[in-house]
Amino acid sequence: MKAENALTNSPPSYEKISSVLALEKITLADIENFTGAERDYLGEITTEMLERLKGEERDSYINKIADIVHPSTNDQIWEQNHFLIGRAISKLIGQYGSMPPKFIIARETGLSRQTVAKHLADYKAHPQYHAEMEQFKYLAPNILAGVCKRACNGDVKAARLYFEMVGALNNQQPNTVINEQNNYIQINNTILSQENLKQLSKEQLNQIEGIISGIGGK
Repeated sequence: MKAENALTNSPPSYEKISSVLALEKITLADIENFTGAERDYLGEITTEMLERLKGEERDSYINKIADIVHPSTNDQIWEQNHFLIGRAISKLIGQYGSMPPKFIIARETGLSRQTVAKHLADYKAHPQYHAEMEQFKYLAPNILAGVCKRACNGDVKAARLYFEMVGALNNQQPNTVINEQNNYIQINNTILSQENLKQLSKEQLNQIEGIISGIGGK
């Protein structure tokens, strides 16, 4: 057992690592006899190369190490690409007022045009995209609570948005008519305007808040 631990913790053989890095394609069989220290060092070199290389050189290197990288590394590469592409598109639209072509996005991000094109075509099917969307959904209750608070303080636009968010406008009773205007909400023959809301007492506003909260809790 001590001999096995000594082998695992022994200093890395830089010559062995260099010979593997010289291969056109690295497979699991090529690093099968690597010690723990050698695997760690290879991982450090791999990370450094991914940060330094750009464009098609980076694509070639990713393809070279594809068989030996951990799935979490692939996720990190995808997340980095997604972040870089999204930031570049936002920046370029702000500068030029139109959607930038892929080669401009590639130049801005340092990614290859092929990587940009593939990412834009496939990102919605990637598991990391769905995980990202779940993060946004996680914030929904906080945003809904903020809209509800503004609605109860007399903001008619916030009230209209709240009703839409909780589905009240899409799931109304057959005999209920809700009309939307820029400055009021009409429910059947009752008009709820911003001025009306400002004239209500705190107790009345609390009653409205309770009704709205009841709708949201269904």
